[in-house]
Amino acid sequence: MNKDSIDYQALVQEALRGVVRGALQRVAKDGRLPGAHHFYIAFHTAHPGVKVSEAILQRYPQEMTIVMQHQFWDLHVGEDDFQITLSFNNVPEKLSIPYAAVKNFFDPSTRFGLQFTVAGMEAAPAEPRVLETPGKAAAETPKEKEEDTPRKPGEVVSLDQFRKK
Repeated sequence: MNKDSIDYQALVQEALRGVVRGALQRVAKDGRLPGAHHFYIAFHTAHPGVKVSEAILQRYPQEMTIVMQHQFWDLHVGEDDFQITLSFNNVPEKLSIPYAAVKNFFDPSTRFGLQFTVAGMEAAPAEPRVLETPGKAAAETPKEKEEDTPRKPGEVVSLDQFRKK
C-alpha cells in the first residue's frame, strides 16, 4: 500500500482489536467475567512484545490459546497490551500479550468471535521476550484437553468445537 492511500483493512483490524480491549477492560473493572461469558484468546507467542515463561515458549513456540473463565488473576488492561496471570498445571504464569499479537478472540457463551490478521507473522517469527517464572509449567490449550494429539504449528482449528451443542 502506498503512502497516498488509506489502508482500510488495517483501520478495521485496529478498531476490532478495540472491541477485545473493551471486553477485557470490563472484566478488569468488575474483577470477574459477567454471567456465562468466557474468552478464548489465541495469539502468536513469537510476536514482538509477547512475554511468556520459557516453559510456555518451549511448548508453544509459535502460537497458543488461553482460556479466561474462572481462574485468572492480576488482569491489567493497557492501551496496547494486557497482562494476566493464569494457572498451568497448578503453576501461576504471568503473560503479557499485545493486542497486535492476537489472532482470534471468541466468547462461546454468545457465539461472538473475531479473527485478526497479525502483521509480520507470515514470515520467520521474531525473537520473543521471556519472563522468568519459578518452577516448571506445561500449558494446555482447550484442544489438548480434549485430545492428546500434538498439533502442528500454525494449524487452523475450527472454533465450532468450543460452541455449546
